[in-house]
Amino acid sequence: MIYAQRTAQRPASRPQPVQGTPTSDTLLAAVVQYEALHAECVGESVAANIATHAGLVERAGAEGVRLVLFPELSLTGYELDSLAGSESPGRPSPWLAAHDARLRPLQEACVRAGTTAIAGVAWREADLTPRLASLVIGPDGTMQPVFKTHLHGAERELFVPGSGPGIIMVDGWRVALAICADAAHPTHAAAAAQAKADVYAVSALYTGGEELRLGLHMGARSMDHRMFALLANLGGETPLGASCGLSGAWGPDGAPVAQAKGTGTEAVMAKLTRSSLDPYRSTPCE
Repeated sequence: MIYAQRTAQRPASRPQPVQGTPTSDTLLAAVVQYEALHAECVGESVAANIATHAGLVERAGAEGVRLVLFPELSLTGYELDSLAGSESPGRPSPWLAAHDARLRPLQEACVRAGTTAIAGVAWREADLTPRLASLVIGPDGTMQPVFKTHLHGAERELFVPGSGPGIIMVDGWRVALAICADAAHPTHAAAAAQAKADVYAVSALYTGGEELRLGLHMGARSMDHRMFALLANLGGETPLGASCGLSGAWGPDGAPVAQAKGTGTEAVMAKLTRSSLDPYRSTPCE
């Protein structure tokens, strides 16, 4: 595991808190490029991946991290065929829901670490609506799913789309959540900017040969809307091909400030400073 840390520009001044929420000058985020653990039955791998996520959250919390971002479908891997298959009686389901006891270790880790984690899940709502989701687990253990808006390929047959970026608050920072193809649609990031997001946090799967595409998406989204961008890419081998890695953080000028070195499991820490946004937000975008 490699922890890389860089600070995005020098601090200067502090903006007013949003709606009375205490606002931190900095936000220390950990972007986890995660290679999902696999089992013969995808449902059986969920508990192992949750345990590994919990350990990574606690390690990040010990470093003072306040936000931990994991990739798309990080708790199962990008295993759409298995998600679409009929579930076997007596075997654990790969799908998660609000009261699934398997999530408890990750909830408890977030409480112990005092941090917010965002995990990639196949989610069923109370009415069984299937969603491709980012599951937000707060430092108090509460859970909130945010759904992928722009489904593509076989995802359209398996999931019901969401309706735009979800916004969460972390230490007064407004963090907009996106899942993979959401970042390929400029309107999604524009909606996040309209909601006054400070950070555009993307859980994704980009494979070998998509390095340029990844960089263009993240650089454009952050620069066009004068916000930080975070990307957690699913690592290792996947049914769509090998990961291209490059998980990391981008500044409001569109330049990367920290990136993973390999393509396996690796955590990258980035210290985001509010004052880095000031020079860009004090004047209109060209």
